[in-house]
Amino acid sequence: MIKRALLSVSDKQGIVEFARGLAELGVEIVSTGGTAAVLQEAGVVVTPVDQVTGFPEILDGRVKTLHPLVHGGILARRDLPRHRRQMAEHGIMPIDLVAVNLYPFRATVSKPGVRLEEAIENIDIGGPAMIRSAAKNHRDVIVVVNPERYAFVLSALRAGGDLDEAVRLALAVEAFQHTAFYDALIGEYLGARAGAGLLDFPRELTLAFEKVAPLRYGENPHQRAAFYRDPLPAGSTLASAEQLQGKELSYNNLNDAQAAWALVREFAEPACVAVKHANPCGVGLDETLVKAYGKAYAADPVSIFGGILAFNRPLDGQTAHALADVFLEVIIAPEFTPEAREMLVARKNLRLLRVPLPGGAGGVPNECPPRPFELRRVDGGLLLQESDAPGASPAEWHCATRARPTEDDLLELLFAWKVVKHVKSNAIVVAAGRQTLGIGAGQTNRVDAARIALRQAGERARGAYLASDAFFPFADTVEAAAEAGIRAVVQPGGSVRDEESIRVADERGLIMLFTGRRHFRH
Repeated sequence: MIKRALLSVSDKQGIVEFARGLAELGVEIVSTGGTAAVLQEAGVVVTPVDQVTGFPEILDGRVKTLHPLVHGGILARRDLPRHRRQMAEHGIMPIDLVAVNLYPFRATVSKPGVRLEEAIENIDIGGPAMIRSAAKNHRDVIVVVNPERYAFVLSALRAGGDLDEAVRLALAVEAFQHTAFYDALIGEYLGARAGAGLLDFPRELTLAFEKVAPLRYGENPHQRAAFYRDPLPAGSTLASAEQLQGKELSYNNLNDAQAAWALVREFAEPACVAVKHANPCGVGLDETLVKAYGKAYAADPVSIFGGILAFNRPLDGQTAHALADVFLEVIIAPEFTPEAREMLVARKNLRLLRVPLPGGAGGVPNECPPRPFELRRVDGGLLLQESDAPGASPAEWHCATRARPTEDDLLELLFAWKVVKHVKSNAIVVAAGRQTLGIGAGQTNRVDAARIALRQAGERARGAYLASDAFFPFADTVEAAAEAGIRAVVQPGGSVRDEESIRVADERGLIMLFTGRRHFRH
């Protein structure tokens, strides 16, 4: 039977009701500082922890529960006679339930301009120690770190006076996950301040993510899935999106939305990106959003069906009207005007995601990824790498051919180069007029990717531009580009057969530039 409980929480949600319920069951309530004050004000009889320890809180509250009379009461095994004797010898009373949550470290470091000293003072020491003690001894001590569990625990105690071992173990698991998350958060924050972040590739890697929501399903309906986010502020990210309308999101919706948002924030000009199966199928830039959308749609009006659109400007009524007849899964934008919302509200299944931008809705998301690393699971392990940040500007590219580019050529090639970075390898993009005309994605050889992109572009390929995410191992892609009428090519260079490609380009009058950096995306 639960006779004594220690309550010490930063998040006071539900704590008064929980304490009252325990008191009604005859449980003595021991508490600390702010929690004790809240409970006493609510009329709950409380024994302050310093009356248990006979020692006052000291060092500005840094030391209050780190005492044998607290931890002995939590850690003692009730089934061992020697533990019971030692408790009697030292006047230790058992503590049967521990409800603790921790100092608000995340909320503190999320504040603009927070100082390191303030962050450090919000690193909880006594709380994690009590949680870990109770979780270790969960067969004898109930540990509760989540306020959402209070009602369940009270109901179980009222029904049977105790919790079975399986439930105690589940609560202990949640407790250890809570402290691990807390410590990982602190490690990441202090590591960044010390200049020793994840990309120093630490010997032991710990990651902190919090659950946003369960998802409708994973890649396929038989797969369960959930969405987690980085708990520290991270700028303009999909995890910070607000869903304004539509069905619940699926795993594929979010994966595709990430691909669209990552590409659209590459551009300073008004841009629209259409994505299907995590690959762009249409990208357009123009002076207005509606014209940019028109280009993205015209790039591939077949593939856009059932796709995802991302905009880097607030979606206005004119653009919303233009896309009204196209079946879409998700639209992402920094804001939606009232006129656009009114036009789209009737499409009940269409998800609208508002992603805030630095500087407000009129900001431009042409920024590097807010977290400079990427993660991918493999069986039994994890791959960690730097994010694929932007490379050299066209001014630093090398022209390998006799034919030289104009300033307009460089702008067109830069557009194609930015897009191809976001296409699954092997990747080829054909573009002109700041519009994609053909995209070859995910092929097992580069010339097939080029043929797909050129076939999709058709006659529009004449005078257009071609970008490749990696070098040409043979001159066949250059031959195919020349046959289609491509004006200029941009590629990383670096193949042992570069001279063959350069020779063919010169023979066919093509311009070819080497960037010195590839953009594989697997």
